[in-house]
Amino acid sequence: MRKLLNTVYITSPDSYLSLDGENLVVFKGNTEAVRLPLHNLESIIAFGYTGASPALMGACAKRNISLSFMTQNGKFLARVVGEVRGNVTLRKVQFRLSDNMEESTKIARNFIFGKIYNGRWVIERATRDYSERLDVNKLKRVSEGLAKALNLVLNCENLDELRGFEGEAATQYFSVLDDLILQQKDKFFFHGRNKRPPLDNVNAMLSFVYTLLAHDTAATLETVGLDPYVGFMHRDRPGRISLALDLMEEMRSVYADRFVISLINKRVINDSGFTQKEDGAVIMDDDTRRTILQAWQSRKQEKITHPFLQEKLEWGLVPYAQAMLLARFIRGDLDEYPPFLWK
Repeated sequence: MRKLLNTVYITSPDSYLSLDGENLVVFKGNTEAVRLPLHNLESIIAFGYTGASPALMGACAKRNISLSFMTQNGKFLARVVGEVRGNVTLRKVQFRLSDNMEESTKIARNFIFGKIYNGRWVIERATRDYSERLDVNKLKRVSEGLAKALNLVLNCENLDELRGFEGEAATQYFSVLDDLILQQKDKFFFHGRNKRPPLDNVNAMLSFVYTLLAHDTAATLETVGLDPYVGFMHRDRPGRISLALDLMEEMRSVYADRFVISLINKRVINDSGFTQKEDGAVIMDDDTRRTILQAWQSRKQEKITHPFLQEKLEWGLVPYAQAMLLARFIRGDLDEYPPFLWK
């Protein structure tokens, strides 16, 4: 398994990224702000309209270092990629499976099974850890509903039906997400998912963290030789990393949502870093984004035992482990793709 290397986040919009020998150099104006050896890097994510030299782009492509550009709010703009080195045989099988609706459904329902299963256990864990502060009966009813949804997903035979079950389960799960927020309730509340644009502080944080997770997942898919743009649940759309969105479904609640809730409950984030624009959109300031990014890097270093591999690994390697298992399944080394089932 690969070593968990560093992701560098560039949050200052007036920065310029360049190459000096084997080093990434970040300039602010004419002043050198940061210098990092490329061999220590796995990924570079630049927020805002940061510039980058062609030499650095070429070096990143050659070394398989993901270089992505986002808006200040975390919306994906572009990613620099080099020559495709993925296993052509593996990708051809991936494309054939994606074009086959029956096979796509079989794979997609495992993604969604993992998503619903993990969402259920996020709720169950909360009822165990905070039983005196939560309406346990309310959360248990939702948990039972998600358990029933799991059985429906297992017997699902087409993508439209699967999307319906997934949507109903997501509605149930999100109906109690606000209950899990135990601190700063006057400023951090969740009354439903909204994203284009996010209309409250919690949704702004969720959208930002989902973007980070999608980036990490897309990079791992390329590492194992799969095409992140060709999915099974999410169908082809120009510029959309459909397979990355598929694979991250099972990690949203347990990895991203729990992370956001912990930042709020531990008061790592407060409402002073959020601004609501005239159109209702909520945006985060640079300091808040920087705090979230630092905490995200720390969370990626925390270790868990992978439920299928039965190996200890960092949270940051979970997307890679799942991408590797998906590649094994597509190659025919596994009878079925094993979703990440946390408990």
